[in-house]
Amino acid sequence: MAGIRTYNAGKVAVIFNGFNITGFADGTFINITQQNDGITTQVGADGELARAVNTDRRCTVTVTLQQTSPANDFLSTMYSVDALTCGGRIGPILIQDLCGDTIFSASDAWIVKPADVEFGKEVMTRAWQFHTGAPAVYLDGGNAMTN
Repeated sequence: MAGIRTYNAGKVAVIFNGFNITGFADGTFINITQQNDGITTQVGADGELARAVNTDRRCTVTVTLQQTSPANDFLSTMYSVDALTCGGRIGPILIQDLCGDTIFSASDAWIVKPADVEFGKEVMTRAWQFHTGAPAVYLDGGNAMTN
């Protein structure tokens, strides 16, 4: 019989500049994307194939929060201080699935712009976009087998 693997959204940790971010939105609340293709290919006129490894490993991380999350206050302050101090709030980011093997960390991350703000009848979301330098660890792992 095949084993069952379990994921728990409540066991995903996001820490930016030492602050534990909480209050995630329903649905997709974290998205990590490498900004460039890691390996590109080119075919010459005679059909010979060549590959190039891109050393630019910068990433974009989007964290989507409920508008009620206290992390919005922290992230707003971090962005404002960074913009006013010419880089005073670049810091490390860590994203880890505590029930699985996925982990992402970069020593240099910063908020690109303030989250867009919407108000409605229901609780809305705030999507915070970070850019990072090359990640120290970027492992897209699975989740543990349940006994």
